[in-house]
Amino acid sequence: MGLSRSGGTVRFADGRKIELPCCRPPATKGAAGLRLKRNDGCLASKPSGTRRGGHARCQRQFCTGRQQAAPHRAGRRKPGSSQLRSERPFHPGIPWYFLSSLILIIAIIAAGCSGERPDKGGNFDGESAMRYVQAQMQFGARIPGSLGAQRAGDWIIAEMNSRADTVIVQSWTHTTADGKQLPMRNILARFRPADASRILYVTHWDTRPVSDNSSNLGERQMPVPGANDGGSGVALFMALADALKKAPPPSGVDLLFVDGEDYGSFGPPMVDVLIGSTWFASHLPEPGYKPIFGVLWDMIGDRDLKIKKELYSIQGAPEVVDRVWRVAAELGHDDVFVDEQYGYGITDDHVPLLQAGLRVIDVIDIDYPNHHRPTDTIDKISARSLSIVGEVAEALLR
Repeated sequence: MGLSRSGGTVRFADGRKIELPCCRPPATKGAAGLRLKRNDGCLASKPSGTRRGGHARCQRQFCTGRQQAAPHRAGRRKPGSSQLRSERPFHPGIPWYFLSSLILIIAIIAAGCSGERPDKGGNFDGESAMRYVQAQMQFGARIPGSLGAQRAGDWIIAEMNSRADTVIVQSWTHTTADGKQLPMRNILARFRPADASRILYVTHWDTRPVSDNSSNLGERQMPVPGANDGGSGVALFMALADALKKAPPPSGVDLLFVDGEDYGSFGPPMVDVLIGSTWFASHLPEPGYKPIFGVLWDMIGDRDLKIKKELYSIQGAPEVVDRVWRVAAELGHDDVFVDEQYGYGITDDHVPLLQAGLRVIDVIDIDYPNHHRPTDTIDKISARSLSIVGEVAEALLR
């Protein structure tokens, strides 16, 4: 049976038409706010000279891939709709199968007007995530080699041991460019560790020792508190581990907390940064380790959250970018996971993992006004932002 729809009219192939009530889709909340820009080049071994905030950028690009548009989402049928008996016509001269199709169309349109979102059955709790940020702030700055880092690392290990099936700690000593010996720990919490099919999530748990983006010269030697840059990703993983303990995932999940992301200089040249992710890339948990996909979650608690697609991610793993943004749109969060791109690549922990052949992308709101400043405090983040990102992160695992 062929039919076409134009405005509020359903037209059948035999020429009949029926007027339907007008349906207007729910308004989409727009993102607002002037944001600062960080300029970068493309992933490579040769610096391009384009930089922001002391971050080195490079020229060689990954190959690009096509992106898929998010599918249209139809709502559920409202309860209480009238039901027709198939053995007798609703009106003389109109076959029952035309009426059945018409009722289905009306139900779909009516459900779409309600603006309902699909129920993914998620267990992520944004308020709990906010409390996990507060817990980290009690340790003070989590700079590698500091007492705050020692206590925070011990806390992460203890919390993951109570939730995950297996916890692996990678410990080593990193020698800095000026000869300092730094104790380092990567923490890998594994759910369903025996499953060969795995998904990798990454975040960094250290904080930056200097506030080099501050406009106040007197503040530049102050440590960054790291509520968002460091704290939000750890809090996301804690609350996500709560959800996975309550309802185990269908396949293997690895939550990787990397150390030393933010310690040194982003250059050029790049020195003593991305320490933990670089170590993990060359010390994988087992031979042939190849997750289906991976996501780095960084700086995702900003009250004014707006996440764009990052250039190295688009070049290195476009299908993963498509997957994450599609799920976010299905959950109704396309006002946060916006269909826009940063015009540059971001030097972050996904880079050494991409270089090692792992399909890992960066989910980050780099336009955070308190980035690498002493004002990166807990009042700058929100449970709502953590909840939105947490819902997406959990749905990707289900």
